[in-house]
Amino acid sequence: MSFRLRRPRVLLLCVLPVLALLLVAALAPLPFTVAQPGTTANVLGSDKGQKVITISGAPERRTSGQLRMTTILATAPDATVKLGDVVDGYFRTDRAVMPRDSVYPGGDVKEIERHNLADMRSSQDHATNAALSYLGRTDKDVEVTLRLADVGGPSAGLLFSLGIVDKLDGDGKGGDLTGGRTIAGTGTITDSGEVGAVGGVALKTKAARRDGATVFLVPRDECSDARSELPKGLRLVPVTTLKGAVSALRALGDGGKVPTC
Repeated sequence: MSFRLRRPRVLLLCVLPVLALLLVAALAPLPFTVAQPGTTANVLGSDKGQKVITISGAPERRTSGQLRMTTILATAPDATVKLGDVVDGYFRTDRAVMPRDSVYPGGDVKEIERHNLADMRSSQDHATNAALSYLGRTDKDVEVTLRLADVGGPSAGLLFSLGIVDKLDGDGKGGDLTGGRTIAGTGTITDSGEVGAVGGVALKTKAARRDGATVFLVPRDECSDARSELPKGLRLVPVTTLKGAVSALRALGDGGKVPTC
């Protein structure tokens, strides 16, 4: 005995497994992190009631203007990210979807937090060493204390170094390194003053402009990413070294030639 399925029933039998698969995909957790523009902090000022940079053993200049380090705000390493979150993030210019492993190293949440804090402390040491070396000083002569709450990772290194330089030497001619502007930026720093890439710069430019910055210092290797969604009114200045960053800020103040992306 044989029978023939009607076309609507055949279509229904074909569609149901597909719908089931789509439902599973929509509800299943995916190995991604969704990021958005995070907070910024003026390293020349205070954070949660404490000065970010404290100098002892040498006169500390009064400064105007701002040097704002920038962050991204990413979903937690143990957060559940689903297909809808990924699709939404893909089509929004104020979101970025990244592989979780590219944002967080392996390990549980506590281990990741310890890793990020260790990176921040190491970055602060490198920033201090780079700034003092640039100024021809040593940590025997000048003691620098850096405090910044709730921020992990090494990406504030460049801004820490510039803040130290501004508080000790300004623009080298009696004025401020910022020229009274609100300058933002990002980048790792080595003891020798080399600036490294950090990731997430397109989102950081949005955070910078939102908080009043008109100039953004970006590692030269990340110029393309920074230009991709650059907010109106924000000028990109590429840097590769602390010395180059200081020179660029001085040129801004003097009306000289400033590097561009």
